[in-house]
Amino acid sequence: MLRLEHICKIYPTGEVLKDINWEVKGGDRIGLVGVNGAGKSTQLKIIAGEIEPTSGEVIRPNSLRIAYLSQEFDVDPTRTVREELWQAFKQANDVHEALSEVHRQMETADPEQLDTLLHEMDRFQRQFEGLDGYGLEARIEKLMPEVGFEAEDGDRLVSAFSGGWQMRIAMAKLFLQEPEVLLLDEPTNHLDIGTQIWVEQYLINYPGAILLISHDRALLDTLCTRTIAFSHGRAEEYAGNFSYFERESVLRKEIRQKQYTAQQREIAETQRFIDRFRASANKATLVQSRIKLLAKVERIPAPEQDDAVMNFKFPPPPNSGHTVAKLETVSKSYGALNVFSGFDFEINKGEKFAIVGPNGAGKSTFCRLITGQEEPDAGSHTFGHKVACSFFSQNHADELDPNLTVLETVEAAASRESMPHARNLLGCFLFRGDDVFKKIGVLSGGERSRVALVCMLLRPANFLILDEPTNHLDMQSQDVLQRALIDYPGSVMIVSHNRNFLDALVSKTLEFRPGEQPVLYAGNITYYLEKSAEDEAAKKGIPKLASLGAPAPNNGSSRQSVPGVNRKEQRRIEAEQREIRSKVLKPLETEFTALEAKIAELEDAQATATQQLSSEQVSNNPGKLREVTNAVDKLAKSLEVSYTRWGALSEEIERLRTKHGIEA
Repeated sequence: MLRLEHICKIYPTGEVLKDINWEVKGGDRIGLVGVNGAGKSTQLKIIAGEIEPTSGEVIRPNSLRIAYLSQEFDVDPTRTVREELWQAFKQANDVHEALSEVHRQMETADPEQLDTLLHEMDRFQRQFEGLDGYGLEARIEKLMPEVGFEAEDGDRLVSAFSGGWQMRIAMAKLFLQEPEVLLLDEPTNHLDIGTQIWVEQYLINYPGAILLISHDRALLDTLCTRTIAFSHGRAEEYAGNFSYFERESVLRKEIRQKQYTAQQREIAETQRFIDRFRASANKATLVQSRIKLLAKVERIPAPEQDDAVMNFKFPPPPNSGHTVAKLETVSKSYGALNVFSGFDFEINKGEKFAIVGPNGAGKSTFCRLITGQEEPDAGSHTFGHKVACSFFSQNHADELDPNLTVLETVEAAASRESMPHARNLLGCFLFRGDDVFKKIGVLSGGERSRVALVCMLLRPANFLILDEPTNHLDMQSQDVLQRALIDYPGSVMIVSHNRNFLDALVSKTLEFRPGEQPVLYAGNITYYLEKSAEDEAAKKGIPKLASLGAPAPNNGSSRQSVPGVNRKEQRRIEAEQREIRSKVLKPLETEFTALEAKIAELEDAQATATQQLSSEQVSNNPGKLREVTNAVDKLAKSLEVSYTRWGALSEEIERLRTKHGIEA
């Protein structure tokens, strides 16, 4: 379908891509991963044809349909939703607009002009029909409810919708083009969790190939079946999702290190023999033989060293009372928009909250109220005893002095206790080497945001409020911040749509919905998503999925009972479940069980072979070393195939059980 051959890309600042080779096949789900600046977005732009490689080429059929969604997705706020969706069809849209203009002219035209306009209308209508324009119109109307829009939304302006809904419009334009290859660069950035899940589900069912750049682990794990990791300008392929890549990359690095170490040991031994007997006449033949042998050795390159894993701990927070902050019967409105009405909220010492909800629901307003930066219309706000609050807002970066360097800015914000950590923390957030001496004024918006976050983290505080702290952070930096917040003994409130980041960190979730009172869930994001889905289903009178597989109570029967379903329908459901279980599920489950046993055997064999690599018996015997290395590589490839099939089987079995209400 599409192949990249020997792609290189050099910018004035250096070489980003070096001899990149990989291919895309029909139906592929490929995640592109790596630290910021590794060349992921550059790769997508080259595939999309937006930039040219310095050398190499992208081989693809001329007829191949490719659609590209960049981080700065393009929608026109002055158009209606339907008009914006029409932009997906360039030629048909031009004719459609010309036809609409003729219709407008006919409304006010003089009788002598009508004949000319009728001829124009006929010509444009024939062109429109030739381009299947009415079929395209039907496709737009069919897609709108699929992406969440009501029929009447088609006549509303794009500007009337939030950023998340505008992202849906941008993606809908891509889907309308029916591309065979879909290129997505951070499609879930700035999207609320609900919209993220919608994007995820839509992409799962998308028939074409998908190339995805994302710092969202959950999305990469759910969607991708292949991963291409970019590091030091090179690409390495893994036959699995992101979690598989993380496990397998560690193993590959260990094997490469052992291979390199073994070869270096062999080279050193040979060189010592040459140096020792170089002057010996009776050993001249042997020496020359070793010199020739050494010259022919294909050198294993030294493994590239990853950036050191950095650790950061917050400065010890000042002690505070039990109650950290409290809102009592708070009300807040902006004109006709009511954000809160009689809302009560309390956060206590050591609690960690996630603040979630769609854009415009009141999350930022809530943060400003609880910090005292904004006054409520009614009710009261109080801080607890000795509470030291630190607030990171998304516009905090705009307040930095553009004339100071990064290091000067951070040192000015640091306390005496945190000053030794300042340089280390800058490294955690991608400011390394000479980057710390750059002026704030020359930094990008994302870079300034990271500097502002570092400044905030270095200030002693016992109550942290973070508004989208993971924006512009790669996964390594997210991990550093997450670990530090988990270990932080103070209180934390985090506004974020990053499910993976929040899940291990928070114990409570506060959800905001437009026009409704906030709802508190006593659990992390996974618990919140499950419970809120149940609540929504209950409102609509839909039974829980679990009830579809539950036995009927106290009737002595093994039949599964579905509440609200008559006996005839119940028998039909039972028959369908039996058929699915026997004809579809059972073969899949049998294969799944056999595959698990095979994976266990392969893992044991791999562990044994890997252990042999470090033994002197193998490492000192070049022939044996090659034999064992080849065996390790073969086992790794077999495991890759098995893991991929295992994951696909697991997902399919779970999907079928959920769809048909069948218990495990």
